[in-house]
Amino acid sequence: MSLTLHDITLTYADGEGRLTALDGVDLDVPAGTLTAIVGPSGSGKSSLLAVAATLVTPDRGRVVVGGTETGALSAAERAELRRRRMGIVFQQPNLLASLTALEQVELMARIDGHGRSAEIRERARELLATVGLADLAHRRPHQLSGGQRQRIGIARALMNTPALLLVDEPTSALDHERGAAVLDLLGRLTRERGTATILVTHDRARLTVADRVVELVDGRVRATPGSPSQCGT
Repeated sequence: MSLTLHDITLTYADGEGRLTALDGVDLDVPAGTLTAIVGPSGSGKSSLLAVAATLVTPDRGRVVVGGTETGALSAAERAELRRRRMGIVFQQPNLLASLTALEQVELMARIDGHGRSAEIRERARELLATVGLADLAHRRPHQLSGGQRQRIGIARALMNTPALLLVDEPTSALDHERGAAVLDLLGRLTRERGTATILVTHDRARLTVADRVVELVDGRVRATPGSPSQCGT
């Protein structure tokens, strides 16, 4: 499933005026590719991710997810699209203190009634193994490192087999080695699972994992999507 953003403009109230967060942004993310979004603070990166996730409706433009024009959907239908077709990895994993790593990953499928209990548990175990945490399945968040908690967030986002994966600053709280491991994991999972992935990041040192790099400055695309080296990284 691919993602297309066409002529996206988004503004926010700013006193008596309007602040432009995104200004005519075009972006295509084909299935099985990872697009990295970079830019200074306030450039519109988080706004772009929110629009792509259908959490925010733009003032102008089209958001097309897997051929579906999301502007024509009701709020309930957009929520259903997010639940069934998207995985969102937040900057902070926001794990529940009382749940084990395995239970964290199971949670969304259980809420959604996505399969039988035994099937849900088996899939959660497989995902923990995929992110290298099979032996930590019964640990709670306070017993895990920052990198381990971030990887649980990735496994949780993959639980319902999303076709679109949206990842916000996954390495911001990690050291270089752990951050590199997380980015390499996202690149591998994107290609193995055929997801369309957007990665918002400040970590320019590891952008070789991306198929394309898009730089946002003042809400506008500054560089034409291409290889990392073509985008000035």
